[in-house]
Amino acid sequence: MMVAESGVVAVIASVGAFGMGFVASAEAVRAREKSRAAARRRASLSGEGLAGPRGGKGISDGVISFVEARSRVAKKRSARPVPPRREEALAQVIRQAGLASSASIAGFLDARLRLALFAAAAGALLGCALSSELAVLLAAAGGLWGFSAPKRALEKRKKDRAEELERHLPEMLEVVSLGLRSGLSFDRSLDVYIGHFDTLLSRSLASARQQWALGLARRDDALRSVAETYDSALFSRAIESVIRSLRYGSSLAEGLEATAREARASYRALKQEQVAKAPVKMMVPTGTLMLPAMLILVLGPMLLELVGGF
Repeated sequence: MMVAESGVVAVIASVGAFGMGFVASAEAVRAREKSRAAARRRASLSGEGLAGPRGGKGISDGVISFVEARSRVAKKRSARPVPPRREEALAQVIRQAGLASSASIAGFLDARLRLALFAAAAGALLGCALSSELAVLLAAAGGLWGFSAPKRALEKRKKDRAEELERHLPEMLEVVSLGLRSGLSFDRSLDVYIGHFDTLLSRSLASARQQWALGLARRDDALRSVAETYDSALFSRAIESVIRSLRYGSSLAEGLEATAREARASYRALKQEQVAKAPVKMMVPTGTLMLPAMLILVLGPMLLELVGGF
């Protein structure tokens, strides 16, 4: 009898321990999700994570980091005068690259000058080991590369952001449209998308949503500011359509669904174009690397025989 009672007690204790462990693990998962949501909210408020799609670090990312570093230093100095038209063009590129809060025109110009001088000096030192003519040539090539590196890095970041936007734009429009058809307001429908999707677009919209929710900006201005940070005419048209529909009370769900279909077709056409260009791009490494090796392999024995005959 005592053995049976002890066995029952052991079973009850095991079940209780398992239940407590399950509850503890569930609480840990819930706490982890809350911390992630809080981190996403802090990132959306501070503007972090809005610069570009997540991925590995490359030369362009290093150049952009250098531009941001020089921009922080350039804030303490007087900026060099820039022609108004050129200043507006540079400001637009920086804004569409998602660096409006971390980079400046003065930092861009300073980084470009320093990279040009550093690359020219590196090319000259490398060429001096062989000949003075090669040193001059490599110095000129290095200076040209360093001078154009910041602009090319910003253009690449702008293109990557636009492509990432057009990838997720259809799902955003469809989620908001579905929320509107379900009886939700535009703000609540947008909150559904922001809360369930962790994309570059959702983080940008979360930052704008927080601004007009706190009264820091009007909804129209906040939405337009998001559209200005992307090089996408389709997204700008979608934002203007939303603003007009909300202002005049016209139907919004049908327009968003039509824009979503257009965005999906545009993104599919972009990918098909990239696939069609791939064979042409492969001709460059094929012609410069593989073709000479094949010619040496085929013609090498013949040349050796000809040399041996003489």
